[in-house]
Amino acid sequence: MCERTGTPAGAFRATVDCVSSRTVRAGRIPVTRLSPAVPDPRWRPKAFEGEVVPFRANVFREGHDQVGAMLVATAPSGLEHRARMALTAPGTDRWEAKLLLDEVGDWRWRVTGFDDEIGTWRHDAALKVDAGVDVDVMFEIGARLLDRASTEKSRPPAVRRRLAAVAASLRDAEASVADRRALIDDSALAEFEVRPLARLSSESDEHVITVERRRAGVGSWYEFFPRSEGARRLRNGTWRSGTFRTAIKRLDGVAAMGFDVLYLPPIHPIGVTNRKGPNNTLDPAPGDPGSPWAIGGPLADGTPGGHDAVHPDLGTLADFRAFVRRANALGIEVALDLALQASPDHPWVGEHPEWFTTLPDGSIRFAENPPKKYQDIYPINFDLDPDGLLVEVERIVRHWMKQGVRIFRVDNPHTKPLAFWERLIGEVNATDPDVVFLAEAFTRPSMMQALAMVGFQQSYSYFTWRNTKEELEEFLTSVSQETADFMRPNLFVNTPDILTEYLQFGGPAAFTVRATIAATAAPSWGVYTGFELFESVARPGAEEAIDNEKYEYKPRDFAAAEAEGRSLALYLGILNGIRKAHPALGQLRNIRFHASDDDAVMAYSKHLEGQFTPDGLDDTIIVVANVDPHSVRETTVHLDLAAIGLPPGSRFTVEDLVTGQRWQWGEDNYVRLDAFTRPAHVLHVVRGSDD
Repeated sequence: MCERTGTPAGAFRATVDCVSSRTVRAGRIPVTRLSPAVPDPRWRPKAFEGEVVPFRANVFREGHDQVGAMLVATAPSGLEHRARMALTAPGTDRWEAKLLLDEVGDWRWRVTGFDDEIGTWRHDAALKVDAGVDVDVMFEIGARLLDRASTEKSRPPAVRRRLAAVAASLRDAEASVADRRALIDDSALAEFEVRPLARLSSESDEHVITVERRRAGVGSWYEFFPRSEGARRLRNGTWRSGTFRTAIKRLDGVAAMGFDVLYLPPIHPIGVTNRKGPNNTLDPAPGDPGSPWAIGGPLADGTPGGHDAVHPDLGTLADFRAFVRRANALGIEVALDLALQASPDHPWVGEHPEWFTTLPDGSIRFAENPPKKYQDIYPINFDLDPDGLLVEVERIVRHWMKQGVRIFRVDNPHTKPLAFWERLIGEVNATDPDVVFLAEAFTRPSMMQALAMVGFQQSYSYFTWRNTKEELEEFLTSVSQETADFMRPNLFVNTPDILTEYLQFGGPAAFTVRATIAATAAPSWGVYTGFELFESVARPGAEEAIDNEKYEYKPRDFAAAEAEGRSLALYLGILNGIRKAHPALGQLRNIRFHASDDDAVMAYSKHLEGQFTPDGLDDTIIVVANVDPHSVRETTVHLDLAAIGLPPGSRFTVEDLVTGQRWQWGEDNYVRLDAFTRPAHVLHVVRGSDD
C-alpha cells in the first residue's frame, strides 16, 4: 500500500516511487475476447477431429504503432503448433488464425500479442520515403532493427545472414533511394511473419478446447424400425414382426445410399398396460405392437424386461450383436435410443417406486406434453433418488456399449435435469471418450445450448421448421457461427413425429430441396425411413405421418418404388457421395451466404483452403436452391469471390456434381431452377487446368 505524505511535490514523488501490489491483468499489449469459447466458462469449447477451427482474439495497443498476434496451440501428443494471426478487417483489432485440429483430446492454446516493430517500420518508412521525408533516418531505423534480428539465435543461420545483408544495403549511401526503397518490401522480411521482432509482448491465459472423434461432428444418419423390416401380415389379419435377422437385409440398401450411422428406436420389450393402437389410439387390437418408447414388458418367458433387454419379437441379444457386426462391416455405426421412461409393466415400477411421481389417489402420473397424452408411459422423477438413477442408467449405457453401441440418441433430454446429463456423460466419456450422445431436444434455446455445454456431442435442431430463404439463412448462420464452439446441429429432415407442412404439400421437389440443404449445409444430417419414398400424408390436424410407425408395423417395398421412379434413394446416395468426396462439406463453421435477386433462391458456399485438404487444393462447393417447391425461378446469383478464395473479377469453371454439366461463372451468374425437374444446383469450383 502507498502512503502519500508531505508537500504536494513529495506526494507526487511518493506516487511515482511506490510500487503497487495490485495485480494488473491488462498486459502491455492487451489480449482480450478470445475464442473459441463457451458462454459460461464452467464448460469448455469443443471441436471434432479434422475440424478447421478459427482461433480469434482482440489485440491492440495505445497510439498508432502496429501490433501482431501469435497463436500457440499444443496438441494432446505435445506437438506445438504456431500460427501468425491475421487481422480480420481494418480497424477491428480482431485477429484470427485457423488451425486443423487433427488429434483427439484436450488441446491447450494461448495467444501472444506483441509490438510489431518491423510492421511499424515498414508502414512508416514507405510513407516517409515516398514523401521524401526523413529518408536516411528511416533507412537507418530499419537497418538497426535488422541488425538486432540478425543476432537472435532463434533464427536459422542463413536467415540471419540474409537479414544482415539487407541491413547493410539499407545503409549503402552509394545505392539509389529507389533501390533502398525496394528493400522495405524485400522477401527476406517474410521471416518476421514466422518469428516476429518485438520488445513488448503479453500472453493470454492458457485455454483448452476438447477435440472429440470425427463421428461426434460428421455423419449421415438413417433411421428405421427393425420390427418393420421383414414384418408381414398373416392370414388371420395379425402381424408377424420383423427381427434383427430380417432387418439385416435392409443394411445393404442403407449402405448403398451412403449413410454411415443407423439409428434404431428403442429395441426393448414394450408394455401391455395402456398399450397404444394405430395413430396413438387407446384401443389396440390383438397383436398391435405398441410404441417402442413404452419401455418395459414381458420377455419370452413371461418375466418383465426393461432397458437392458431385447424385445423377444426382435430376437436375442446375440441376434442384435450379429446385426451390429454386419452394419459395421458395411461401414455403418449403430446408434441406439436411450429413452429414460417406463411403461407400467417395467421392472422399475415394482423395484423402484420411489423413481416415479405418485398422485393423491395413489396412481403414478403418466407422461403428457399437452395436448398429447402418453398413458402408456410413466416419466421418471429424477429428484427422488438422483444417485440411484445415475448408477442404473450408467449400467444400462455400458451394457449396450459392450454389445457394440458407441452412439446414443437420447430421447427428450430436456425433460430431465441438466445436472444428471452432465454427470452421466462425464462418467461415460471419462473412460470411453469415443461414445457419442445426440440430444433429441426440440425446446427453448437456453436448454438446447446448455445440454450441449454439459456434454452432448450433437443436437437435433429447429432445421425442420426453417423453410424460407430468410429463415434458413438466419438459422444456419446461428448454428455455424454463434454456437459452433459448443453445439453441433444434426439436420434431420424428418422424424416419426415430424412431418412438416412443407413436406406435406411440397411434393417431391420439397423432399429434394430439404435433402440437398441438410446434406450440404452441415456436417451431420439425418433421414427417417420413408423420406426417400416421399411419404407425405399426415394424420388430420397433426404434424406427423398418418398410420404412424410408432404404433404399427410399416413394411415398405423400396425396390418397387425405385423401379417405378417413386424414390429419392439414388439422389440421397449422390448427396452422401458428394459429402465423402469434398472435405469442405465436412466442416461446420465455413458456410457463407451469397446474394440473389430472388427471395426464393438461396445461395451459399462451403470453402476449405488447400492447406487443410488431402490433395492440397482448395475445395469449394456452391449450393443454389429454389426453396419454393411449387415454382420455376430465374434469377442472378451474386458471389462474394473473396469468400471462396478467388480475387475480384475472376472467371472460373463450376461443375454440377449431380448432372455433370459445366459452366463458366464469375461474380454475377444467371440460374434457372425448376422445382419440378431441378430445384437445386450442387456446384464444385473446378481447380487446376479448367480454373
